[in-house]
Amino acid sequence: MQTFTQGRHPDTCDEIWLLQHPPVFTLGRAGKGEHMLVKTDIPIIQSDRGGDITYHGPGQVIAYVLIDLKRRKQGVRQLVNGLEDVVIETLSNWKIAANRHDNRPGVYVGDAKIASLGLRVLRGCSYHGISLNVGMDLSPWNLIKPCGLDIPVTQLSDLVDSNVSKTNVLKIFTAHLCNTLSYTNKITVATPFSMAD
Repeated sequence: MQTFTQGRHPDTCDEIWLLQHPPVFTLGRAGKGEHMLVKTDIPIIQSDRGGDITYHGPGQVIAYVLIDLKRRKQGVRQLVNGLEDVVIETLSNWKIAANRHDNRPGVYVGDAKIASLGLRVLRGCSYHGISLNVGMDLSPWNLIKPCGLDIPVTQLSDLVDSNVSKTNVLKIFTAHLCNTLSYTNKITVATPFSMAD
């Protein structure tokens, strides 16, 4: 992401990267080491995104948004709100009422965080993005103070009665993401991405 963003030109196409990470903790630029509560074998990576500590792992949809905000005449707050709306709209497909909390980026169901958000903007271009917990092992979240807060964490699969198709979640999430960001052109998939059910 850094290499792509640093090498961008005014006519470089925007990109959205959809992926899953292997188990990893990432510490944002405002992160505090003491928010890692327990020593673990899971790697901890220092990141240049905003925010504090978070966890990524299989069963989580991550969208990295590499967007020329200057060209789009879009502010960072507008992008943050848009990404949060994508998650809120995605979850509404399962009749889950998700919301924002003031001064806390991300998306919540009640007081439990279901989506984390962290961005970096360099020369008017964004990178990093948002992650949605779909059906993952939540136990690593107990090893940290998510985003530096004493809050519970939840996921879609724990909030619905029936089995959740991760592939279906990805399709719905991607459709809302493209609609929210007004991307209607052909989507090119650089690397096949699968969320096996």
